[in-house]
Amino acid sequence: MNSQNGFLISYLKYGENDAVLHCFTEEDGFQTFFLKGMYAKRNKKKALLLPLNQLSFSLTPVKGNGIQTISKFELLKNNDIYTDVKVNTIIFFISDFLNHILRNESKNMSICREIEEFISELTEKNYQAHLVFLIKILKIQGVSPLIGGEDFLDPETGTFSSTAHHQLFDNTISLIWKSILQSENPYEIKIRSSFRKQFLDSILVYYHYHITDFKTPVSLEVIQEIFQ
Repeated sequence: MNSQNGFLISYLKYGENDAVLHCFTEEDGFQTFFLKGMYAKRNKKKALLLPLNQLSFSLTPVKGNGIQTISKFELLKNNDIYTDVKVNTIIFFISDFLNHILRNESKNMSICREIEEFISELTEKNYQAHLVFLIKILKIQGVSPLIGGEDFLDPETGTFSSTAHHQLFDNTISLIWKSILQSENPYEIKIRSSFRKQFLDSILVYYHYHITDFKTPVSLEVIQEIFQ
């Protein structure tokens, strides 16, 4: 019996009662697990299937390259954050985001720590935490912008220059990027609500340039509506 700890990224129903879970584990990075009987009427644990819940899995060994089956699982940490509509929207957006960009990611404890810190920020009602978190993930993956003395971030080259190269990356948005990249405590930086939509759009543009086959999360429209 093998056991792993990790974050639930996404899940889907399989057949009548079963489920397939996508998780990011401390031991092996992005993993896909099969969970039998999850949607059976008497199974109360389906309430634990919430994006970014931190879980402990007991896994049944498999032969060959089959999907590992979860024999049982438990909640590692109870985060009472899913009743807040804004926080819930942020969680679903980020889990949607991570489900795509972490697919080929192997063991990476830095990512696990960042997810944990991000959730901690959400418990404190930090409604801009997702903006900082996405830039911190870029730093972990080694594709964040190079800090320079100029005023405008060029999203294609990942460098700062003296002239604007993209309409979203004006002086104000570029300065927010630079502040987050340079700060030791970026979650403490306050981003004015009037700039958050443009800043999030700029992050998506940067990801399109630097993350292979990146696709805009389908939940983007929802998070933009919530924070208008």
